[in-house]
Amino acid sequence: MTQQTTYEPEPIYPPASGLVRRGWDAVRDALPGPGAVLAVDGPMMLDWPALAAALPPGTLTVDMRGATVAWDQVQKRTASAEQLAGDPDFATLAPGTLADLIDELPAVPRQPGRLTVVYGPGAALADHDELWYADLPKRYAEHATTQGHGRNLGRPGDGTGTTQRLFYIDWPLLDRHRDAVAPGIAQWLDLQDPADPRMLAGPDLRATLEELARRPLRTRPTFNTTSWGGHWAQERLGMNTQARNTALGYELIAPESGVLIGTRAEGAVEVPFQLLVASHPEQVLGAAVRPRFGPSFPIRFDYLDTYGGGSLSVHCHPRPENMRTVFGWAYPQHETYYVLVGSPDNVIHLGLRDAADLTEFERRAHAAHHDGEPFEIERYVQQHPATEHQLFLVPAGTPHGSGQGNVVLEISATPYLYSLRFYDWLRRDAEGRQRPVHVGHAFDNLDTGRTGAALRADLIQRPRTIVTGDGWREDLIGALPELFFRVHRLELDAGATAGQETTDRFHVLNVVAGDGVAIRTRLGEHRLSYAETLVVPAAVGRYTVTASGPSGARVVKAFVA
Repeated sequence: MTQQTTYEPEPIYPPASGLVRRGWDAVRDALPGPGAVLAVDGPMMLDWPALAAALPPGTLTVDMRGATVAWDQVQKRTASAEQLAGDPDFATLAPGTLADLIDELPAVPRQPGRLTVVYGPGAALADHDELWYADLPKRYAEHATTQGHGRNLGRPGDGTGTTQRLFYIDWPLLDRHRDAVAPGIAQWLDLQDPADPRMLAGPDLRATLEELARRPLRTRPTFNTTSWGGHWAQERLGMNTQARNTALGYELIAPESGVLIGTRAEGAVEVPFQLLVASHPEQVLGAAVRPRFGPSFPIRFDYLDTYGGGSLSVHCHPRPENMRTVFGWAYPQHETYYVLVGSPDNVIHLGLRDAADLTEFERRAHAAHHDGEPFEIERYVQQHPATEHQLFLVPAGTPHGSGQGNVVLEISATPYLYSLRFYDWLRRDAEGRQRPVHVGHAFDNLDTGRTGAALRADLIQRPRTIVTGDGWREDLIGALPELFFRVHRLELDAGATAGQETTDRFHVLNVVAGDGVAIRTRLGEHRLSYAETLVVPAAVGRYTVTASGPSGARVVKAFVA
């Protein structure tokens, strides 16, 4: 790996109007006058007492965190499907709204000469004159919860939060609530640095989102550590160099990704990418996509880094019917693996072997889980050479996993929290506990038809050239009738320019080889370096891709078919 990079870990876009202000003095200066009621809404994991303490002396406050129904009722109203009752890891995605957990809103006092602030999740539901939104990106909530400091919606203060409820209950409800109240937000507060808050006025935020919906943009990447993680992102991209590893690189995952708005000199606010999609679904998703997926951005790009690490678990994802009726997501978790870094000596696990004894496979998987008995997964699951730049298609229900020594660019459907593990090599987490597997769910969702030579023909496809130009070509490298998205690859000589057209559907691009490319639209230019991911909203229409390095470039492109 000699690839030189100029990977940008914090892509920032200037506000279309106004500016980002910072500091608690700026926050206090923006408060409405005495006698008004200000609602400050936001996620559960925010440090709400610290925000209340920063208000001017004499401010009346109302804490919305205790406004939900009793905890037993919260659990009842967000109960999972019968198949997940009592499940330790998964839950049915919560339907409905945050208001469904609040039967009676607290009384809001109004006194002449004194400001009243209603704060906490659901504050926008209370009587108010002005609405602010104070935010903390989801990675903070996940970290706090895994460290034992989290608190779930409606849970009493002495209860320890769980990532299970955070992922499947809290986040869906809070996201829907935020998106619904967004048009009325007068100020957006970013409280990642509690000593130095950043804020952007609501009209300026909405003007910026409207502009971004018509331009190519990147989301802020995040890299996480796991027990199997490798070190490619540390060594080649300079990400999280002090961390134990960089296993998971979230380039674009709509429910968690953020967009930075501001400047490097003055600082930025981080705004959920999902808010951009919900605010301008037609412009971002396109007329060909929105009717099918609503406000959900259905494609994600992320890295699975086992370079210098261990193998991923062998797992599958829920099949379409189970995904809808059991897990609560409207579309399945189809995936693809693009091998960015690999070797013919390394492996990708994919599909069942011919005549695999599934009864014995299930027995061995249960024995590994319950009794700690290792077994050879390759007796049941095929192994394929991890050849660089090969794409592997992974329809829901297909057993799969990357072996050690690879970097996989995962180009997949957006639902990402439903990995049903057959086998995880008896691996233990950082606390020494055996990592959970989900043998029952995995076998319930196993597609037994993905096997043998037919699998290799269907899921390990050869590139097919579909259009050529002066110094470039575009290949189709992955498509199946059951996959709602397709993956293409642009091959560009040095300096070559390829014309593109969104045709009423967004594109997602990633530079998989070469120094980078320039993306040009009628509104300007956006540079994209090796390993970076770019969203091209449907509203962009025509654009061009030009290889900017001496060795040309390879760019993968995914879109809804």
